[in-house]
Amino acid sequence: MITFEDIQNDKNIKVYITEADSALKALGYTEHSFAHVTKVALLAGEILETLSFDKRHIELAKIAGFLHDIGNLINRHNHALSGAQMAFRILDHLDMPPEDVAMIVSATGNHDEDTGFPVNSIAAALILADKSDVRRSRVRNTDIPSFDIHDRVNYSVEKSQLIINKDKTEITLFLDIDTSLSSIMDYFEIFLDRMVLCRKAAEVLNLKFNLIINGQTIM
Repeated sequence: MITFEDIQNDKNIKVYITEADSALKALGYTEHSFAHVTKVALLAGEILETLSFDKRHIELAKIAGFLHDIGNLINRHNHALSGAQMAFRILDHLDMPPEDVAMIVSATGNHDEDTGFPVNSIAAALILADKSDVRRSRVRNTDIPSFDIHDRVNYSVEKSQLIINKDKTEITLFLDIDTSLSSIMDYFEIFLDRMVLCRKAAEVLNLKFNLIINGQTIM
């Protein structure tokens, strides 16, 4: 069976991720390379593991997380859909069982807030992991005065944690934001649609989604 480690070590996939991130760098976007996709992969798996999903679902969530942004190689616009098509071709050529391919492709194609929906547990875990990866180290621009709102918001996040409570009834995104760099309203201006999608994803996993910024409950 194809494992997350197999996907991580696949030389072709590494090229696609590298070149997809290079395209986004040229467009001025934040980091979408191995740091991002690996973090998303591991967190998506951790979410399902915490909720006592079986090992195969956990493995598929990790694979979906690692592959979810390869569509940026083709174009940022509709990258979730083109990425799903790329993922299908890659996994099919690796002779992954069609049932597993279907789950991963559905998750990859539905992770973006513009067109996506948490159609299954893997998609839900992927959405939560992806949208919670807001951090200073993703900002490429080193000239603070020239920051756009995306740079400013990401750079202002000093700490980000996604935590499921002990009763497994709630999942909370805790953010510490330097408000001298970005206001909480700035965060909502660019991330509101993502947070709404996180709430829907949490519901699929029978969880309530909370957002706490600087100790204050926002959602």
